[in-house]
Amino acid sequence: MRDAVGSFVGWPSDLIFPDAETPTRPTHKVGKGISRRIESVASQKEVPGRKLKSAGKDIPTTSGTKSQIMMRLEKMVEESDIMHGAIRSIDFDEGVFGITHFEIIAKEDMQQLFEHDELGIAVIHTYIWYMYVTLMRGTELCNRFNFIAASRINATLITKNLTSVKNDLVDRFMAAGDNTTPSLYFLPFNSGNGGHWVLVAMDLSRLIVYYLDSLSGDWSKYPSMKKTVDAAILKFRSKKNYRNRKDITWCPQQNNSVDCGFFVLRFMRDIIALNRIDIPKMYFDEYKSYSRAHLDEMKDELCQFIIDQRII
Repeated sequence: MRDAVGSFVGWPSDLIFPDAETPTRPTHKVGKGISRRIESVASQKEVPGRKLKSAGKDIPTTSGTKSQIMMRLEKMVEESDIMHGAIRSIDFDEGVFGITHFEIIAKEDMQQLFEHDELGIAVIHTYIWYMYVTLMRGTELCNRFNFIAASRINATLITKNLTSVKNDLVDRFMAAGDNTTPSLYFLPFNSGNGGHWVLVAMDLSRLIVYYLDSLSGDWSKYPSMKKTVDAAILKFRSKKNYRNRKDITWCPQQNNSVDCGFFVLRFMRDIIALNRIDIPKMYFDEYKSYSRAHLDEMKDELCQFIIDQRII
């Protein structure tokens, strides 16, 4: 790991695709809706975290038509008042982002899921909530993995007030405890105003920052993001005696211009499912590449979760 610090991985030219922007969800009208608070469920104490289906050989490499569970949810949405401008306001568990958080779900968010379109913040956050409930809640994984809300730290907000965003990031670090043991903070970062999604994963105990991007390139494309993360870590480090160390790790390429949000979610999902803090330079052997079917699997998971939690 030490020898890999500051190194980069070159991808074959036939796997590199032009950078494309993935827009965040546009502001929608607030219609009538309901607020649902989800109660805790019993955890599985016999394992560190709940098991998901393993990716790779067990999943077909091609995707077909919409699954039954997606069509079921799509029908529920079509028959609901969401189709006429209503919204759903969902209260998340405080443990998801370390603070009280609610999310607004509207028609366009569901369409992003059904049509495999560019993902906005609402879908990103709802899948994070799914991972927290399904994999983490009530287990030791809550001490190893933490999420940072994309709505609080992104390029648009950094441009407006870097100091405020930096302080929010430090507050999130402090909320999780002393950070003296290895753990990862996941920050799904959007470059703003129709931007691209990347994942920044920070290990504060060893001061390692992993940059996971589904496109070629590095964090230098987003200097404001790096500046904010560095400043927050330095401010946090002033309260601790940590060595400063940085390691950039690359992950699989995406197959088209709209998948960056799905890839960011899949990165987090697999890291948590593997219960791995160290991210190898060439990513995990179990997940060397992702097919459309791997991403469709995530959509089905989220569809089932939305149905189970009675969000619609």
